[in-house]
Amino acid sequence: MKKLDMIYEGKAKKVFRTDDPKQYIVSYKDDATAFNGLKKGSIADKGIVNNKMSAILFKMLEEKGIPTHMIALLNDRESLVKAVQILPLEVIVRNVAAGSMSKRLGIEEGTILPQIVLEFSYKNDELGDPLINDDHALAMGLATREQISRVKAYTFKINEFLKEFFLDKGLKLIDFKIEFGLYDGEVILADEISPDTCRLWDVNTNEKMDKDRFRRDLGKVEETYQEVLARVTKCAE
Repeated sequence: MKKLDMIYEGKAKKVFRTDDPKQYIVSYKDDATAFNGLKKGSIADKGIVNNKMSAILFKMLEEKGIPTHMIALLNDRESLVKAVQILPLEVIVRNVAAGSMSKRLGIEEGTILPQIVLEFSYKNDELGDPLINDDHALAMGLATREQISRVKAYTFKINEFLKEFFLDKGLKLIDFKIEFGLYDGEVILADEISPDTCRLWDVNTNEKMDKDRFRRDLGKVEETYQEVLARVTKCAE
């Protein structure tokens, strides 16, 4: 397997072709952004944390019957993945009210929701990733009804696994964002699962253990990312 030209660079990752057209290499960056790119910075070794954590969790999800794009962890910052066509939908799962949901709907942050809330946003930086519903996605041709149904089924299963997994590590899964792609016509989980994409609070102190430390200038950003990885790695051993 040979690394070729870069075909995509986003806020947190670079994607490279390989000599196998069905495989890409994803390289994780230390760059950090928030509020749709309005706040920018860097978190030392964030790319290493997110790469390793995603590899661990994707492997566990595969064992639970969730197909993912992960093939292999190559090194600290790079993973070999399946060459998926990303669906332009960000899937957000909320177990507890926080962040934009609290601001948008006036629900006090930390309020436990009586049922899981699943949101879609249109993956479009120029428009600020606006919230949409199933009908929008269908009307805009972003996904088929069958694909949306599959995405939802996988997402609820992923949520149940992650909630239990993180709780065992002393972390409450408040909410998270995931993305899916098409590979050989099938919907599979892609992107990453990390402190960048999950809102995690310590079970005992409610201390924020995620990207909110960067967003809200709470300090100890690098230390917190390393702590989350240490908990996840210990669980995976």
